[in-house]
Amino acid sequence: MAAAELYSQFARVWLPDAAEVWKPADLIKDFTPGDLTLSLQLEDGTEVEFKIDARTNNLPPLRNPNILVGKNDLTSLSYLHEPAVLHNLKVRFIVSKLIYTYCGIVLVAINPYESLPIYETDIINAYSGQNVRDMDPHIFAVAEKAYRQMTRDERNQSIIVSGESGAGKTVSAKYAMRYFATVSCSSGETSVEERVLASNPIMEALGNAKTIRNDNSSRFGKYIEIGFDKRYRIIGANMRTYLLEKSRVVFQAHGERNYHIFYQLCASSHLSEFKAFKLGCADDFHCTNQGQSPVLDGVDDAKEMCSTRRAFSLLGISESVQMEIYQILAALLHLSNMEVKDQSGDRSSILPDDCHLMVFCELMDVPRDEMAHWFCHRKLKTTTETYVKSVAKINAVNGRDALAKHIYAKLFNWVVDSINSALKSAAKQHSFIGVLDIYGFETFDINSFEQFCINYANEKLQQHFNLHVFKLEQEEYMKEEIPWTLIDFYDNQPCINLIEAKLGVLDLLDEECKMPKGSDDTWAQKLYNTLLKQNAHFDKPRLSNRAFIIHHFADKVEYQCAGFLEKNKDTVNEEQINVLKKSKFDLLLKLCEDEEKAASSTNKLTSTIGRAGQSQRDKKKTVGLQFRQSLHLLMDTLTATTPHYVRCIKPNDHKTPFTLDPQRAVQQLRACGVLETIRISAAGFPSRWTYQEFFNRYRVLMKQKDILSDLKQTCKSVLEKLVKDQDKYQFGKTKIFFRAGQVAYLEKLRSDKLRMACVRIQKTIRCWLARKKYLRMRESAITIQRHVRGHQARCYVQHLRRTRAAVVIQKNVRMWIMRRRYQQQRSAAITIQCFVRASIARKQYYKLMFEQKALIIQKWVKGWLARRHYRRTVAAIVLLQSCVRRIQAKKELKKLKVEARSVEHFKKLNTGMENKIMQLQHKINDQQKENKELREKLSVVERTLSMERGRQSKEMENLRRSEHEARAKAETLPSILEQLSFLQHELENTRKAKENLEEQKRVYMEQTQQVIGDLNMKNSLLSREKDELNTQILEQAQKLTEVTTNTEDTKQLEKDLSEERSRYQSLLSEHLQLEELHRDLKEEMNPSISYQSSSKCDHKRSDSNYSSNSSDFSLSLGSTEGEDSPIQTEDESQSTVDLPVLLKLQRKLKDLEQDKLSLWQQLDKKEEVQQEKAKEVEEQTAVARAELDLEILKRQELESENKKLKQDLNELRKSLTNENSELAPPAPGSSPYNILLEQLNSSNEELDVRKEEVLLLRSHMVRQEALKHKDSPLGGSVNLELSEIPTFQDIDRSLDIKNLNEDGELWLAYEGLKETNRLMESQMQKQERVHGEKCRELTEEMKRLKEEVELQKKLLNQSLFLPEDARIDASLKHEITRLTKENLELMDHREKQEKNIRKLKKHLKFYIRKVDDFEENIQQMNSGSAMNAPVKAVHITRKEKEKQGILEYKEGDESRILKHLVVDMKPRGVAVSFIPGLPAYIIFMCLRYADIVNNEQRVSTLLHCTISSIKGVMKRRGDDFEVMSFWLANTCRLINCLKQYSGDEVFTKHNTAKQNEHCLSNFDLAEYHQVIGDLAIQIYYKLIKCMEDIMQPLIVASMLEHETIQGVLGSKTTGQRKRTTSFADEGAITLEDLLQRLGIFLTTMTQHGMDEDLIKQVVKQQFYSICAVTLNNLMLRKDMCSWSKGLQIRYNVWQLEEWLAEQKMTDCGAKETLEPLVQAAQLLQIKKKTEADAQAICSMCTALSTAQVHHLIKL
Repeated sequence: MAAAELYSQFARVWLPDAAEVWKPADLIKDFTPGDLTLSLQLEDGTEVEFKIDARTNNLPPLRNPNILVGKNDLTSLSYLHEPAVLHNLKVRFIVSKLIYTYCGIVLVAINPYESLPIYETDIINAYSGQNVRDMDPHIFAVAEKAYRQMTRDERNQSIIVSGESGAGKTVSAKYAMRYFATVSCSSGETSVEERVLASNPIMEALGNAKTIRNDNSSRFGKYIEIGFDKRYRIIGANMRTYLLEKSRVVFQAHGERNYHIFYQLCASSHLSEFKAFKLGCADDFHCTNQGQSPVLDGVDDAKEMCSTRRAFSLLGISESVQMEIYQILAALLHLSNMEVKDQSGDRSSILPDDCHLMVFCELMDVPRDEMAHWFCHRKLKTTTETYVKSVAKINAVNGRDALAKHIYAKLFNWVVDSINSALKSAAKQHSFIGVLDIYGFETFDINSFEQFCINYANEKLQQHFNLHVFKLEQEEYMKEEIPWTLIDFYDNQPCINLIEAKLGVLDLLDEECKMPKGSDDTWAQKLYNTLLKQNAHFDKPRLSNRAFIIHHFADKVEYQCAGFLEKNKDTVNEEQINVLKKSKFDLLLKLCEDEEKAASSTNKLTSTIGRAGQSQRDKKKTVGLQFRQSLHLLMDTLTATTPHYVRCIKPNDHKTPFTLDPQRAVQQLRACGVLETIRISAAGFPSRWTYQEFFNRYRVLMKQKDILSDLKQTCKSVLEKLVKDQDKYQFGKTKIFFRAGQVAYLEKLRSDKLRMACVRIQKTIRCWLARKKYLRMRESAITIQRHVRGHQARCYVQHLRRTRAAVVIQKNVRMWIMRRRYQQQRSAAITIQCFVRASIARKQYYKLMFEQKALIIQKWVKGWLARRHYRRTVAAIVLLQSCVRRIQAKKELKKLKVEARSVEHFKKLNTGMENKIMQLQHKINDQQKENKELREKLSVVERTLSMERGRQSKEMENLRRSEHEARAKAETLPSILEQLSFLQHELENTRKAKENLEEQKRVYMEQTQQVIGDLNMKNSLLSREKDELNTQILEQAQKLTEVTTNTEDTKQLEKDLSEERSRYQSLLSEHLQLEELHRDLKEEMNPSISYQSSSKCDHKRSDSNYSSNSSDFSLSLGSTEGEDSPIQTEDESQSTVDLPVLLKLQRKLKDLEQDKLSLWQQLDKKEEVQQEKAKEVEEQTAVARAELDLEILKRQELESENKKLKQDLNELRKSLTNENSELAPPAPGSSPYNILLEQLNSSNEELDVRKEEVLLLRSHMVRQEALKHKDSPLGGSVNLELSEIPTFQDIDRSLDIKNLNEDGELWLAYEGLKETNRLMESQMQKQERVHGEKCRELTEEMKRLKEEVELQKKLLNQSLFLPEDARIDASLKHEITRLTKENLELMDHREKQEKNIRKLKKHLKFYIRKVDDFEENIQQMNSGSAMNAPVKAVHITRKEKEKQGILEYKEGDESRILKHLVVDMKPRGVAVSFIPGLPAYIIFMCLRYADIVNNEQRVSTLLHCTISSIKGVMKRRGDDFEVMSFWLANTCRLINCLKQYSGDEVFTKHNTAKQNEHCLSNFDLAEYHQVIGDLAIQIYYKLIKCMEDIMQPLIVASMLEHETIQGVLGSKTTGQRKRTTSFADEGAITLEDLLQRLGIFLTTMTQHGMDEDLIKQVVKQQFYSICAVTLNNLMLRKDMCSWSKGLQIRYNVWQLEEWLAEQKMTDCGAKETLEPLVQAAQLLQIKKKTEADAQAICSMCTALSTAQVHHLIKL
């Protein structure tokens, strides 16, 4: 592709910049070959000129399209160069807050200098088992890839973490180890993962320190091999360390610290166990105060010391050994404070009273004088003699520091060996994963031996990395079988040879160390003489003779030669070591023994080689040699494994969160090899598209003729046309490979094509709109003309019609006016007469009642005044309340206005649409379910049809024969149509007959209204008679009061009479009660009658309440009135019911019913279903008549009994009033007198009840008579209008009852009649509605029959013209549809029968319960009647045996009992067959037996065996949810039993006396409450873990991946990274599966009898897990963060809330746990553009953290 095409106007390029490294710019004009400058415009608007070298043609690099910016893999960029990589990392890090990015096989991790919530256990679970390339870049993705490749390929893996100090290497390695520890399970009893992770705080304390660039910098390299067994579970680990920075022990630069362990010791010096070390603060010691930065921000050294000690203990290092380690470290602190005094010459000394030296010797347990002597002297050995020479102060101080470094290095190595021994496993290691945490490339102002070794190690690692990347790139090309040429890449083998080859830097350094008088200067001269002219990677500084420069792969570094020899030798005064060997300190001796073993091994090696005669100094390995050997061993290990690379980048030197320094970033990218990876990718084919992706993306560039059936050939032909240079792309087997920049060129062509298409579409649409407007105007003009002309014609015709109609209207109006005037005059006269007569009658009535009601009016007026005062007071209070509430409402209105501007307003805007979508989707789901059911039914029918095909093949011949008959019948079709028209004519005749019947019904209703008027007249006559009776009763009452005031004897006789009456009625009530119970028993034994009677009794209850209140008034007059009044009132009440009228109505109704039935029979002759319904109606009417006859018989019996009772009462009164009678009344106050008085009162009460029942039976009889006529069309016309009675009579009704008769029966009968009239009216209306519904049903049935006839006609016509095979198929299809309809009808019928069976079962249970209750009542009544009888019969009652609630067992049978009760118990069988808490109850019964026998051994044995048995079940079947739920319920039940019967006040206060007797008496089991409670908590955690394991694979698939709302979610953008999305197919996991699983959990817990609060807690935990897993996966998957997915999530959450409402779990708090997920879904749907949107987001997302909100916004 020519440069002129790419560098055209508006092309975007990168310009080099001194501050920002690269800055963007746009071309102002096109570039043509030969131009020497480019006209560019920067983002701030300034125009610049970029000079182009004519020889090199150095054009600025092009920028990638916007679609590729922010990619999670740098190799997917179209233009692969340094500015594109830097910009992509900057966008992801600063804008999207993403710290991880892929660069091919390398994971680039940028240190955010801030804690991020992306390393929790939920994130680990989200990455576990997933395709890591489908997930966002993460350190867990690298760890998951390594773990899966180890399990799949059975090959060892390595994770290489490198970077500068402060880039986050240690943290990345730590999280990778945590991932392995989480996803795998250890095989031992103790957790190996915890021990592996426990090594991190120990190594950080001993090997990490604060530097200028990092607060927790690792000052050593380490390689940790995590071992796995055959089941890929962690069984152990092994650690190797490299190049510990020993110089930090004695020296730190300004702003730095020593190793953390020293500061942790000083911070914990106040502890009692550290008092003997005589420590203080860190500023008191020389080795910890040099950096003047003893405190780290946000780090508590005392707490870190506790975690370090806890890690030591977890690894099995005892407290005594730990104290020995701390003792050595404390001795080193005191050694740094030892002062050396300078004397004359080369002599030095130490003061005798140096306290720090004394403490050092005391802690090390060495002689103080010898140690002080050898600090200031040294021993020189020659061949013949040995000399002791004093040393200068500087040499003494160096010797002190060398000893301190030596001791610390030995201690560090010993701790590493101890950790390795603790992590070593006895099991055989099958494979391992190595984690290499090693220093990155370092360059400082002054670089020494440490930087040289570090950069040497990075050279080796970079070489390994280049070879691996190159190999993978070539393998990809070979896999796709595309032609390729060898890619040239940077090989740093010459630089490595410069360092490690013979006569290299390290070789010359070792040789100089062996020289007696070797120095740094002589070594530098050897380097210059040997390497300066022979190796291009070696150089000499211009202004220095003690330094050298090496050109590394990242940069050239200048090293200072000072200190190289001393650090390489690492010499220590041997006499000081000998003094230490004399110590009795165990750990110190072990360190010296390790040194001796190393020396002895070296001696053996040199003796075998034959290099005897060398000194001990020559035999000791130098530091460089040791480092080179360990590095070669590491490279061999990495070569034998599959490597995975993590490059950590330090964004800035100021540790500012999410701030990227471009210069520092580019420097590190060059150093860590990322740009080299990009260069290798750019040299080949970096952009790769599958054929399908390419076709979908660039379909717009193809023509219809270019599209072939072969997708691959189509893409080839299109690319050959678009890109002429065939070297810019290659075709693989499954992908198309592009050179750098080709994808951007294709994107430009695509955008140009779309732009041209838009212009063409706009042109066409504008033309179409103009033409449409013209045609609409033309059509409108024609329409207006046509309507105007029609209007003129219609106006003329209307004028003629009005003229003719005016004469007719005048004639009719005049006639109507005269007729109306006559009718008004007539109705007015009638109305005036009515009102005048009514007024005269009311005045006469008011005059009669005025005097009687005076006192009543006064009472009501006073009450009214009191109520008015009360109402005014209430009104005032209400007014005050309204004022207060109005103020509060105004405040609330202000709040609501504020909230309306907030996010809730936005929520309400979308609530309706979302609810509609959800409702529609719900309906769609229901229809899909119905379709599935219909498909299943259709499959069943098809199977039956396949079985019947043999039979149908035989019927084929019959069908052929019937074909001829069908043709013959087709000829008779006109005759059938004539018959159909005849039937329609008959239907019209029946409709006319129906109208006639309705007219007759209306006439009959008028007649019934007249009858009702007659009845109302009779009622008025009865009211008048009632008034006369009231006046007579008042006169008799006045006479009786006068008699009672004059004579005292009369009062005494009245009292005696009332007492005797009560005694007699009590005896009579007992007799009637027994008869009533006997009759009820008979009714209840008959199920059908008893059920109906029970419903009637319920209806009668309201009437009896009213009658009982009215009877209270009648009792006050019962003893003073005459004997004839009750009989008279009964006759009057009977006369009020006009039975002949009702019988006439009944006969007329029957006649109408017969006529109507005859019409129905004519219309429905061929329908059997309607005949069955008519039979059922007739059976119901027969049953109702039988019930009515039964009620009439009951009423007659009660009336006869009532008459007998009254006669007996009169005889008793006569006998009591007769003074000459032999039966003299007993004296007042005597026991017989009191008994008779009680009996009389009870008989009065029973008599009142009987009266009420008589009245209710009468009213019920009238109702049954009305029910007979419910099918009549006149049922709704019976209306007794009693509105002429004054309204104030209803108010004083309770006072007028006593004026009617003695018992108030007339008023009650009157009320019953009114109620019966209302009932008849409602039943008549109901009958009309039923009749209308039946008519509608008939019309619908006729329509259905017509449709069927038409369908048969169509099928017949179609079958006549079809061939034979098609005719058979059509008949089969028709038969299938018919069979499906019949199957559906049969299924509905079966469901109805099942419902009826369930109802009958419920009724049967109800009847059985009532029979049991009745038997108990009979027994109670028999016992009560036996007690009340004058002569007590002797009954021998059986004494029930008291249940003690204990279970006796033999001693030693506890294990057998618990084996059957706990170990072998099947939860499902117990929950179904027995009570759920059966094991808990049996164990408690055994415990009560042990308590009763007072055997402490049995109690402890039983409880211990129970706990151990339950734990055993947990261990074996801990993953079975049903078992855990069962034993959690039983454990809680056992705890409740122990607390309830152990004296706990919370439980005992609710116990009964019997329960308190069963409390434990001999033992206090309070200590076991806690033990069993802890066991219940363990079971609860097991239950939660089991549920989470079951639900884990369901949550993401159902909540995120499954699309419940089909059609709303769009397809993913092509060209992006593939995501694993599941569609709504049959095998996918849906939300219904999750809800079904939740329902199973809830049902199981409920069946097991778990406490309701505990069930709610478990449900809340389930919903919390659903919310957490869904939210974490949502934040990790960018393709899920869309508006449609937010809608889907809210719909799923609504489904979960509906499930909670259905299960009545809304108050358990589970709904609140879903709030973060709801807010996250709302955040995906809300606008995010203006400041108001930001405020709305802040007010809405209250349950989400700031980091989570930020992350969701950037996705």
